[in-house]
Amino acid sequence: MALGSFIILHTVFLMAAAQKECNHQPKAESHASSGAPNGRVECSRPYPESSCLRVGSESEPECLESASNEADTIEDAQQPVQEQQEANISGTVTDENGEVIPGAGVVLVNDGVTRNATSDDTGFFEFRNVRPGDSYRVIVTATEFATWKSEILHVDAAQFLIVDKIKLKVVGGAVSVTVTASPQEIATEQVRIAEHQRVLGFIPNFFVVYDRNPAPLTAKLKFQLALRVAVDPVTFIGVAGLAAINQAASTPDYVEGVKGYGQRAGALYADGLTDLMIGGAILPSLLHQDPRYFYQGTGTKKSRALHALFSPFVCRGDNGKWQPNYSSLGGDLASTVISETYYPASNRGPGLVLGNFLIGTAERMASSMAQEFLLRKLTPSAAKNSNH
Repeated sequence: MALGSFIILHTVFLMAAAQKECNHQPKAESHASSGAPNGRVECSRPYPESSCLRVGSESEPECLESASNEADTIEDAQQPVQEQQEANISGTVTDENGEVIPGAGVVLVNDGVTRNATSDDTGFFEFRNVRPGDSYRVIVTATEFATWKSEILHVDAAQFLIVDKIKLKVVGGAVSVTVTASPQEIATEQVRIAEHQRVLGFIPNFFVVYDRNPAPLTAKLKFQLALRVAVDPVTFIGVAGLAAINQAASTPDYVEGVKGYGQRAGALYADGLTDLMIGGAILPSLLHQDPRYFYQGTGTKKSRALHALFSPFVCRGDNGKWQPNYSSLGGDLASTVISETYYPASNRGPGLVLGNFLIGTAERMASSMAQEFLLRKLTPSAAKNSNH
């Protein structure tokens, strides 16, 4: 009990000492009436006695520098706390393929309080003036897509927080679409593409394939491709130019003048037409062979050159296998034989037939070499239509 009483009395004594005050009076008369011994004055602030000193019997008390500093500290503490700068939360709504989703509903949730926004045409959304220091969650919804929720987000003052990887899944999981087409439809599309292949943008280059795995042509497509070359305006222009050259060289042995020019032009066109139709359409349809040149494009120069040089003798069948090119050889030979019916007598005979056949074959070999190493570079549409 004695120890407890001592602690209590000691505590009371310390509290009494802490509560000492010197009540500051504005006038000297009040000082005298206060009854304070030895002229000591009292201040209104709870400073210790050593902080207030009397300069003269009739003067005002002065507070020490420590009191002044403390007052400044209290005054500063009473100033209002500056508001923290607010934050922003933004993001872009996309699907699993990275395509933006406009018009998606975006909700910002904070302790049961929600704010709403809508993604714009670029999939972008933004929440401004977000209170920092709190926890948030972003929820995104869109028609035909599953709801997307973010993890808990924490933002700091003046922070621009970007919510990334907002990728909405299609409701029910990923949707796959398989597009199928028949071989005939594929071949039709390949022919349509080939009909736009022109060397230097204007010379027909329809009988070359840049696709590694082309579909076989139907008989109808083989005739379509041959006729497309036969009636192309550039074909007629080419025949007219070559006829003029032959006219100047007086070959074949037709008469001179306009009649002879017409005969030479007609003979040239007939040569090309019979070779094109027989070797490019009729025989390929009957023998189920592909009349087109198949561009190799890869491998050594030697292998590519051999591929080109042997193309008049080896072709691809409609079954995808390589076989003797009866169509091309047969077309060249048939065209030469038929020319015997309209060439002058001096330009006929077995020797001329054989000679013209060999010349035609050599021309085909040279054309294939040009296809393999030169013409593709000069055909503007070939690069985008090829998968080489």
